[in-house]
Amino acid sequence: MPLALLALAIGAFGIGTTEFVIMGLLPEVAADYGVTIPTAGFLVTGYALGVVLGAPLMTVLGTRVPRKRMLMLLMGLFIAGNLLSALAPSFGAMLAGRVVASLAHGAFFGIGSVVAAELVAPHKKAGAIAMMFTGLTVANVVGVPLGTLVGQTLGWRFTFLIVAALGVLGLLGIAKLVPELPRPEGVRIRHELAAFRNVQVLLAMAMTVLGFGGVFAAVTYITPMMTDVAGFADTSVTWLLVLFGLGMVGGNLVGGRFADRALMPMLYVSLGALAVVLAVFTLTAHSEIGAAVTIVLIGALGFATVPPLQKRVLDQAAGAPTLASAVNIGAFNLGNALAAWLGGLVITAGFGLTAPNWVGAALAGSALVLALVSGALERRTGARAAASRVVTGAAPRDEAVPAHH
Repeated sequence: MPLALLALAIGAFGIGTTEFVIMGLLPEVAADYGVTIPTAGFLVTGYALGVVLGAPLMTVLGTRVPRKRMLMLLMGLFIAGNLLSALAPSFGAMLAGRVVASLAHGAFFGIGSVVAAELVAPHKKAGAIAMMFTGLTVANVVGVPLGTLVGQTLGWRFTFLIVAALGVLGLLGIAKLVPELPRPEGVRIRHELAAFRNVQVLLAMAMTVLGFGGVFAAVTYITPMMTDVAGFADTSVTWLLVLFGLGMVGGNLVGGRFADRALMPMLYVSLGALAVVLAVFTLTAHSEIGAAVTIVLIGALGFATVPPLQKRVLDQAAGAPTLASAVNIGAFNLGNALAAWLGGLVITAGFGLTAPNWVGAALAGSALVLALVSGALERRTGARAAASRVVTGAAPRDEAVPAHH
């Protein structure tokens, strides 16, 4: 794997840290600005919505900019947003800083996925994408717990200053290690938008929203579930999130490896297993050991879907993949926001703190149904194309038809 992927992974590490660390610092931020915890929660929602809106916006603005330069500009935007968050004199300014940082998120991962895939041989593309996303998963093992600890010890502003410094490191790494890649000739906005007329691209994005949304339905409410249901002490939540992050790291690498061999079967297995594990979590959440094991599995199975889904979008939007790739990153965050809202609804309705796990299982199961539909459509299209070639005499009768994965 090229060293340039390390630079992309460092940028991803910083982005992953700033996205998730706020969840552990909400009480401190709320107390500092004199707002309620639910109001401080807008720092999470605002970031997620900024990713959803910023992914297509920043990608469209960057269509005429070489990809390396655009990645550097996005890291600059990320640094500025985190500095604003760290120095914000008011809650409104803090929220603005979060939104500014979030605008870089989707386009960075979207363009970064395209760059990572271009740096390696065709049979290693999903693995290269997974390598970049390793930075995001490791952030949940190292960056988020350490950032939370620093924020609780030295003040939350120090955490965001450190994240800004990580952005500087990522920017320097991209400048030094990522090669100059020529901008594809003839690519226009209408070509990028044309990808969204492809039903397979839309199906892949819907799988992203539902599949990863299933993970966040459970994880958003992991703290009250673990303390009030499983019986863990409040101080145990940090290492439980580390376990979740370790699962994400392993699942991401396994997902990337097997997606290069058999992409759709990888999706069938990971989404199906995720739905089952989320449903089982309603039972294991009542046991400390069972809960800890299940949290690892949810992280692993959830992130095992990321490289194959991202590669699926790149494959189906071939020729103009950048915007579709970035929008798919926004789809992950849309799934996060949707799942958190649905999970909150079932808790408010009185179904209990484990009820979001059923929501997550239903979302992951729905994603599996869409994956099966997508695979069936692809096989039917391939069969029609093969029959057409035989009828028209475009291919000899004994010529093998390439398998579609």
